[in-house]
Amino acid sequence: MTIRVLLADDQALLRGTFRMLFDATDDMETVAEASNGREAVELADAQRPDVVLMDIRMPEMDGLEATRLITESEDLAEVKVLILTTFEDDEHVAEALRAGASGFLGKGARPEELLDAVRTVADGEALLSPSATRALITRFLAQPDPCPVAVHERLESLTPRERDVTSLVALGLSNDEIAERLFVSPLTAKTHINRAMTKLAARDRAQLVVIAYQCGLVSPATEPDRSQQPA
Repeated sequence: MTIRVLLADDQALLRGTFRMLFDATDDMETVAEASNGREAVELADAQRPDVVLMDIRMPEMDGLEATRLITESEDLAEVKVLILTTFEDDEHVAEALRAGASGFLGKGARPEELLDAVRTVADGEALLSPSATRALITRFLAQPDPCPVAVHERLESLTPRERDVTSLVALGLSNDEIAERLFVSPLTAKTHINRAMTKLAARDRAQLVVIAYQCGLVSPATEPDRSQQPA
């Protein structure tokens, strides 16, 4: 499958560079370019890309607001947003996740890292750059808006195993690590994660992480147990 990418950045030269990179990659193509957040929302609605590569600082409407409008639209439920920016500080990472972004990568990333990031986000996984560490993210997500009543009610529908995998996803464990922790196969772990996402109406793993911290399933003080003991 070809991953369809929408570029949103106010620098034409940078958009041109990204377009050449994606169009030269066998499994990707650039479907449109936006120079500001408002254009990004309009083009996302018109083109329905798989991934929007979104800058934060843009005129008319910034990337965070554009991300929020895209991810809140039921018509754009399949569109993922990957934030690409020079502003890799704690607050921007947290705001990007709260806005519904599936990934966050610095503009200093190597081309192959960017391509891998687009593939990861398109596949429904969450992605954060090395500098956007779990400790920084959890510190902000743990002081947020309270857990919405509707989401809190959905939590009651999770099985004990689904609550376990949601907590482990929030702690940064991969599918393989979760499988080892729970003594199941990676496919089974992924199935539990997908069921939890469906029950909680989470778009992807990034939103599952936000829900886990907002609703108290995990806290910044919690450390992942990698001892491979059953939950």
